[in-house]
Amino acid sequence: MIATGGSAQAASKVQIYRVYYNSPGTDNRSNASLNAEYVVLKNADSVRHSIKSWTLRDKSGHIYTFPTFTLGARKYVTIHTGRGANTSSNLYWGSGAYIWNNTGDTAYLRWPGGTLADSCSWGSSGSAKYC
Repeated sequence: MIATGGSAQAASKVQIYRVYYNSPGTDNRSNASLNAEYVVLKNADSVRHSIKSWTLRDKSGHIYTFPTFTLGARKYVTIHTGRGANTSSNLYWGSGAYIWNNTGDTAYLRWPGGTLADSCSWGSSGSAKYC
């Protein structure tokens, strides 16, 4: 069984687990540095979920739209800011610039229709946040 989407009243079983918004070292826009900035999603359900056409976005309006992708039961997927080859546990935004602000930001996970599935906010301290 693959579950899809949900209603505004139902809590999402696919959630933002962690945001690593300040990649280590100098922000030099190298692909390695960009990929050290990432968001991890967790499927907290006992069934797999299709997240095709879901979106991940920041306060500034940068939007990542998920390709055809199924997140396994109790599995994680990492969405890296830079470029790379998508796998069952790593997806790549393909951006040449940083997405997540080190001075504070919010990550929004939305279902295909735009309804908020989950969000995670942080301030200006630290490098990462467990949501």
